[in-house]
Amino acid sequence: MLQEIPEGKWVASFRRVLKLNGIGQGTAVAIVAESQSRPVLMQLCALALYDLGAEFSTILLPTPEQTAPVPVKSTGASNAIAGKRHVIEALKRVEVVVDVTVEGLLHAAEWPEIEEAGARLLVICNEHPEILERTEPQADLGPKVALGIEMLRDAAEMRVTSAAGTDLMIDIRDAPCGGTPGFTTSKGGVAHWPGGLCLCFPGQNTINGKIVMAPGDMNLTFKSYLSSEIGFLIEDDFVKSIDGNSLDADLFREYLAAWDDPIAYGLSHVGWGMNPRARWESMALYDKRDVQATEFRAWSGNFLWSTGSNQYAGRFTLGHFDLPMRGCTISLDGTPVVIDGVLQGDLK
Repeated sequence: MLQEIPEGKWVASFRRVLKLNGIGQGTAVAIVAESQSRPVLMQLCALALYDLGAEFSTILLPTPEQTAPVPVKSTGASNAIAGKRHVIEALKRVEVVVDVTVEGLLHAAEWPEIEEAGARLLVICNEHPEILERTEPQADLGPKVALGIEMLRDAAEMRVTSAAGTDLMIDIRDAPCGGTPGFTTSKGGVAHWPGGLCLCFPGQNTINGKIVMAPGDMNLTFKSYLSSEIGFLIEDDFVKSIDGNSLDADLFREYLAAWDDPIAYGLSHVGWGMNPRARWESMALYDKRDVQATEFRAWSGNFLWSTGSNQYAGRFTLGHFDLPMRGCTISLDGTPVVIDGVLQGDLK
């Protein structure tokens, strides 16, 4: 079991990442945490911010009670703020929000208002510091992620294929596109660590085809590798059938059904990983309590798809899967950006 204490090397890593996010002498920063946050992440943030000379404070919120029918994991939609006006107003008055809540504020209901006020967000995902150290954002990843996002914005169609049988067509015209190398200095910008991915949120009735997940592909909500094949028929953005006679398939079906909500079967975002420091195999080396599994959204050359909320298509649900796959080919308007799980051209 890894120990969770403030190591000097982790303070140095946090200091470098915070500096890369434009934090320095006099920067107004709020650390947002909750009672179930990893204490070591709060401690490392405070030590690094002190070293940088930032003007910072910590807002510690109670972790809300569990109301969902099944565990909710890795959604990026923390409800810890719970609409508290004094917290929202405080966060609107800082330059940077450093987020160490359990689920993260990426998709939290309160974030758009805070973002509109100009604060930028750095989500430090709920990982053990050793994982964060290994996946530390690097400045040279920034231009590559920016290029990938530009390629998504310029494209009309994404096609995803694989030797296992995946053949998915996605109309991405006018789809909001984004991603992060793990840092941002833009007013209202959003970053998360581990970072390094490019993605988009397709609109209504834009995703059709078949996805076949093979052994070794990952279900990040369950923090597990698949040991058997699962097939999905996708029609107009929704999973219409789940094929497979295995524990993997049964777990997938049961978790989605538990929400008793058809929106839980809708697709949220699609994209690919860009981070060469993120490693597909590393989850095999950690206890589940040590990982949030966000590293695996970003390993270089994966195809990442998810089910759950897509605000741009008018769909909202707490049910959520992040599902990175190996060995896929991803093409934009017929031009491959990933071939058999390997980034192409200037994205390498």
